Amino acid sequence: MKYLSLSVILFTSFWSCSPKSERIEEDFEKIQLQYAKGFSLQKGDGVWVIDVLQPWTGALESFRYLVVEEGIQSPQIQADAVVHLPAKKVILTSTTHIPHLDLLGETKSLIGFPNLDLISSSTVWEQIEKGEIQDLGSAPSANVEMIIDLQPDWVMISTLGDDLKQVKVLEQAGIPALINGEYVEQHPLGRAEWIKFTGVLFGKYEEAEKVFRSIENSYFSALESVKNLEASSKPTVLSGVLYEDSWFAPGADSWGAQILNQAGGDYVFSDQDGTGSVPLSYEFVIDRAIESEFWIGSADFESLEQMKEQEPRYRIFKAFQEGNVFTYSRKRGPRGGFEYFELGYVRPDLVLKDLIKILHPDLLPGYQLYFYQKLNEK
Repeated sequence: MKYLSLSVILFTSFWSCSPKSERIEEDFEKIQLQYAKGFSLQKGDGVWVIDVLQPWTGALESFRYLVVEEGIQSPQIQADAVVHLPAKKVILTSTTHIPHLDLLGETKSLIGFPNLDLISSSTVWEQIEKGEIQDLGSAPSANVEMIIDLQPDWVMISTLGDDLKQVKVLEQAGIPALINGEYVEQHPLGRAEWIKFTGVLFGKYEEAEKVFRSIENSYFSALESVKNLEASSKPTVLSGVLYEDSWFAPGADSWGAQILNQAGGDYVFSDQDGTGSVPLSYEFVIDRAIESEFWIGSADFESLEQMKEQEPRYRIFKAFQEGNVFTYSRKRGPRGGFEYFELGYVRPDLVLKDLIKILHPDLLPGYQLYFYQKLNEK
């Protein structure tokens, strides 16, 4: 989870929510989103209204942000934060948002991030090595002080909604702090569509729409290759690992489970409800998955030897015995950050193609795995 919602978790539910039922002027156009459920967009004359409807799992409140183009007066609409364009200096707090900058040509806008070691982007690392990006560390209080000193045009925050205490501090300092709830989305393209959220914050909605459309087209092109698969040709797939005495696997409604099934896999835990990781007993997993043909998503182990040294019980699975174990650790940044946790959520087309290549290699004959790698004995 540290790669998904990094250490600067800056705010909590005490923040009063603005009246999201407030009527917006009729000349605001509602922008239709195809897959994302967690935010909405409305466009006026030089003004955008963003409503974050699902800031975190189980949230009972929403947040409204205004984005105002240069030279335009802010409308009289109550909002939790107002962003004035152009945005030249920004701070992110989750690796999942780093690719948004790269894809929108705004990498140079990044001036601060917590724990730079987790970043994989080569373009961002060029700036880090030039000293152009401040490492915000890991202590929330220090982060807030450093953010205020850097005076960014906005800060994007990814949070589980547990510790939102410092938002008021940033608000009083005149720094817009915007919650990005993309991780709540379960449709693979729903998470990717949040690039439009970032695009609006840079005044680049059209560019973001173009990038997303390219990702969507690539995703559906990959789906075409598996649309005619017979049920009998879909291999059984195990996912997850043991943590203490529980096996944590993607729930049936989760991003991970959906993309496994869409890739032509028969996910053995598809009847286990949940949008996140579901804890299962080892005995249940043995009963359900011991004969699974593939094991995909076995944490970040580097070899089968390492897996069995840490947990000898892994050896009982057929997929382990036959060497059909795959992890997402093929690509890492200069300091070890996993590119999967950075780029994968905005490029689900690459994840999907990887899984199709693993499960049905003949369907993508010229494709090389991008995120995943097969583990071998060492």
